[in-house]
Amino acid sequence: MEVGCGLLNREARRWGFGVTLTLMLCLSVRVYIHGVSEDQYAFMGDLKNMILGISVGEISPQHHDVDAKKHAKNVVSPNLTTCHESVPLPGLSVYCCPPKPESEEPFIDFQFPDPSSPLRLRRAAHLVDDDYIAKYRNAVSIMKSLPYDDPRSFLRQANLHCIYCTGAYKQKNSDIPLHVHRSWLFFPWHRMMLYFHERILGSLIGDDSFALPFWNWDNPDGMVIPEMYVTGSLVDTDRENSHLPPQVVDLNYNLQEKGLGPEEQIKINMALMYTQMVSGAKTTELFMGCPYKGGEGGFCEGPGTIELAPHNTLHDWTGTGLNPGREDMGSFYSAGRDPIFYGHHGNVDRLWEVWRRLQGEYYNSEITDTEWLDSYFFFHDEKSQLVRIKFQDVVNITRLRYAYEEVELPWLNARPPPSVPPKIARDILKMRDLDHENNQELPSSPFLSAHFGPHGRTLDTTIRVKVHRPKKHRSKKQKDFKEEEVMVVYGIEVKEDSYVKFDVYVNAVDETLMVGPEFREFAGTFVNIPIGVWPVMRRKSNLKLGISELLQDLEADEDESIWVTLIPRAEDCMNVTIDGIRIEYIE
Repeated sequence: MEVGCGLLNREARRWGFGVTLTLMLCLSVRVYIHGVSEDQYAFMGDLKNMILGISVGEISPQHHDVDAKKHAKNVVSPNLTTCHESVPLPGLSVYCCPPKPESEEPFIDFQFPDPSSPLRLRRAAHLVDDDYIAKYRNAVSIMKSLPYDDPRSFLRQANLHCIYCTGAYKQKNSDIPLHVHRSWLFFPWHRMMLYFHERILGSLIGDDSFALPFWNWDNPDGMVIPEMYVTGSLVDTDRENSHLPPQVVDLNYNLQEKGLGPEEQIKINMALMYTQMVSGAKTTELFMGCPYKGGEGGFCEGPGTIELAPHNTLHDWTGTGLNPGREDMGSFYSAGRDPIFYGHHGNVDRLWEVWRRLQGEYYNSEITDTEWLDSYFFFHDEKSQLVRIKFQDVVNITRLRYAYEEVELPWLNARPPPSVPPKIARDILKMRDLDHENNQELPSSPFLSAHFGPHGRTLDTTIRVKVHRPKKHRSKKQKDFKEEEVMVVYGIEVKEDSYVKFDVYVNAVDETLMVGPEFREFAGTFVNIPIGVWPVMRRKSNLKLGISELLQDLEADEDESIWVTLIPRAEDCMNVTIDGIRIEYIE
């Protein structure tokens, strides 16, 4: 028995030594140099296993290696050795790369701020005082005075958006150009950019509590360009003059002036916000965008609701029509040059937090996909140190030591009504069904099938089509936000990477009356802003719109099919083809 105990003690000591040494190996290195081979990291893993001398369960090393390689391949990250000239608009080439390749710089892994450090409170831009405005303008003035070889300089900060939004980098381990729009990369990447930008500004003026403002364009009081941006260092001359204060923003802008009065425009804006934040965004994918993964097989294009509008629409509304790409704000390669960009994205980031809070009432909206959580990018901090930061690092803003000022959410009470009483609309739609069954010619070129064939259908005019619903009768549990009915406009191809916008309606009795989102029949909108990887990496997009609540309000949730109408809102829609429309269900 004593011998046995001695053996056990020696075994315990061996295990203790092995675990201690392994922890020392894992924790000792905090600074890395780009170019360290995967084999070197694999060796460290093998050394750990040799020390421990154990295996887990019945999983073979080969199986573990395959899973690890698949995980690494699907994680999205940039190859910092590949920065190159990009084409943000057809016929226009730009070079936004840093003067020295970042692949030659040492980097550190992100560390959360000290929990005892001051909390940076981001306030609505229209509510800040003169002292804050003076402080912000001073910080931006200093940033603009820094030389371009300083990564904290204003132009280097602006060019971050150019690099990551025009395909200037390729993905790691792939020749696929990397861009951070039109998928679930959109929200976390922009949060990272704002985080470091904010801390750099604060450092330049010696204020560790400095916080960026947010342009509160989802609130009627904030629906004009804030005064702070029209003078001093926060001015950008490349803005649409007719949209300067006191002009109310058009959150559903389509490059045309609607000539509406302030009250009517605000009403439309509120209805759009309700659709994009509430009824149309009841699942993570609908709000965040499609699950983009690394490599050829992981590519997707499917923007979330807020990215399409008001994000895209306000970029165009702010930029000037005197420039070919509505620069600065109207083109992604130049948007960061306008200081209002950071206020605009501050509000986008805030709405991500608002949406998470709203969805928390129904289900867990957190993304648990480890490949998304482990995706990483590189930014310079306030000390000009290159930092590798993962998406998992930015999901909790409290740990990042910033918060948003609480403001009212008036759009929560802006649920739009049907344009026609549902019972009357039902009678009219029944007549349309009869005409459809008799295969008679209808206005707006109806189609007998919701699949438009191998070559798709050109969106050069309004398209109206009847779409079958696979689940006519759904249980109460399925309807209570656990299973969302989703309309998918699939195979959207923009032949030239140009501005495109079209609106989508359900059971519209008269499309000529469909002005916009102020009616319940409005299901959503598709807005394409050129991203600059055309024609190298132009793929088809999908538009997914949540319609469960919409169908209930139209009293169509028990119908076997619905009528879907696509209305082009931009001249270049003639360069768009669509493969079809279908219904899906997302839990």
